[in-house]
Amino acid sequence: MISLRKITLENRRLIFNLEVAEDQNRFVASNLSSVASCYVLLTNGGTPFPLAIYADEQPVGFVMITYGITGYEIPSIAHDSYCILRLMIDREHQGKGYGREAMIKILEFIRTYPAGPATYCWIQYEADNIAAKNLYESFGFRDNGEVCDNEPVTVLKL
Repeated sequence: MISLRKITLENRRLIFNLEVAEDQNRFVASNLSSVASCYVLLTNGGTPFPLAIYADEQPVGFVMITYGITGYEIPSIAHDSYCILRLMIDREHQGKGYGREAMIKILEFIRTYPAGPATYCWIQYEADNIAAKNLYESFGFRDNGEVCDNEPVTVLKL
C-alpha cells in the first residue's frame, strides 16, 4: 500500500539516499537538493510540500508539490495552482507500479487543497521523458502548449 508521509528527522537520510536509475539522473534533481529548495521556497513566500513515498513501511520515492511559485519560470496557469515539481521512484523499486499508485495519492492530497483553492495542477517534464509523459497523460494531464525552462507544461483541471 502506497502512502505519502512527512519527511522527519528519523527518515530524512533514507529519503535523501533514494536515487533514480542512472539513465534518469538528467530528469530529476536529487532529493536532498529538492528538500533544500523547499526551505528556500518557504522562506520566500512559497508553499512547498516535500513528501516521502512509502510502500508499506519501506521508503520508495519522493514528491515535491508546490502551490503558486516554484522558484522557476512558471506557466500562465500557475498562480493559485498546484505543481508537482519533483517526482521520483528509487531505482530499486521501479517497475512495480509505485509511480502510478503514488500519483493517485498525490492527486488525492492535492484535491484536499492544503494551501488553498486551485483550478489546476501542472507539471513540467523533459520532452524526451516519454515514460513520465505517458504516466501524466494516463491521469488526464494534457500539454497546454506552453514551454517553461525548455520543458513542455502538462495540465490537469482539478
